Amino acid sequence: MEIEGQQKTGLPQDKTTLKEAPLLTIKGFIMGSADIVPGVSGGTMALILDIYERLLNAIRSVDAKFLKSLVKFDLKSAFAELHWLFLIAIFAGISIAGVFFTTIVPLQVYMFTHPEIIYGLFFGLIVGSIYVLIKEQSKFRWIEVVSLFGGLGIGFWIVTLVPTDTPDHPLFVFLTGVISISAMILPGISGSYLLLIMRKYDYILTNISLIWTGDPVTGIINIAPFSLGTLVGIAAFSRFLSWLLGRFHSQTISVLIGFMIGSLFVIWPFQHREYVEQVRETETVQLSDPIVAELRSNANENLPEFNRLGDEVEGGMELLTVKKKLIRSEPYIPGSIGSREGDDPNVPGGVIGMVIGVVLVGGLDRLREGKES
Repeated sequence: MEIEGQQKTGLPQDKTTLKEAPLLTIKGFIMGSADIVPGVSGGTMALILDIYERLLNAIRSVDAKFLKSLVKFDLKSAFAELHWLFLIAIFAGISIAGVFFTTIVPLQVYMFTHPEIIYGLFFGLIVGSIYVLIKEQSKFRWIEVVSLFGGLGIGFWIVTLVPTDTPDHPLFVFLTGVISISAMILPGISGSYLLLIMRKYDYILTNISLIWTGDPVTGIINIAPFSLGTLVGIAAFSRFLSWLLGRFHSQTISVLIGFMIGSLFVIWPFQHREYVEQVRETETVQLSDPIVAELRSNANENLPEFNRLGDEVEGGMELLTVKKKLIRSEPYIPGSIGSREGDDPNVPGGVIGMVIGVVLVGGLDRLREGKES
């Protein structure tokens, strides 16, 4: 932890400059992109990008003293110790990624249409970051080894949990916000995957999409409890993590490395994925409607949400809007005993994705080493 230039609060001063802000926004964008993919943690990306402890310190700077000054409209005192430029840059990038990858380039769609490439990329990123973190560990005694295997066991247990049905009640949505944001800043434990386990992944992405493309009022109302939960969770958990890093730095990093290794099980690009389908809407269309001919000749059901023809009814044809949700995944090696009849994985895409991920981490590590030297 940084000691030089500490403030009276015990937090390092924010050394962020306007010149660095665009780069931090890009790093925030990468973090936000990772948080959207189940199995990948934005905290992992923060570690890879060398801003993890700065992120925790910046979150901790939003404390009771800041809020008290803000309520009194004493803006000078409120922003004196707040890491405001760092937070604005990072969360601007995260927000841009959230909008970009849910509306313009929807990752939740590509996870269905090109899963090997998407998961391969993040698998490579995490493998590369595990190597970098182990290489940088100054201490690796028996306590660090035990911490690593403890983190591995916990991480593996979490990512192999099976999603269950959960309510859409605001209190439960608030709880999912608390839990998922805590995981999102914890390397190796994916907040998106926990949302998937709690069956709120599609619920949150759908309502984010509504804010920008459909019914903003409904989207904001439904997302509000989740947003409040994220604020509570990130305020509490970031302080706990900072306390651990300050007192048990090498052991905490070892646990985080274990989390990341444990998460590889669910990020492996070649998986037998099982889905449950839910009919969200049913309408009647005329038999002469172009969509009927299109679905009869070229129906694409390899999407998170798609249209399907139902039964013929008086006056036309049923048109079903079907939502697919991932409920279980089981990794396998293409061409091995674990392969099943009908498997047609994009092996080159998965391998290329993994290589690109590892190369990106290696490049970032070299840039950081060059900067430090």
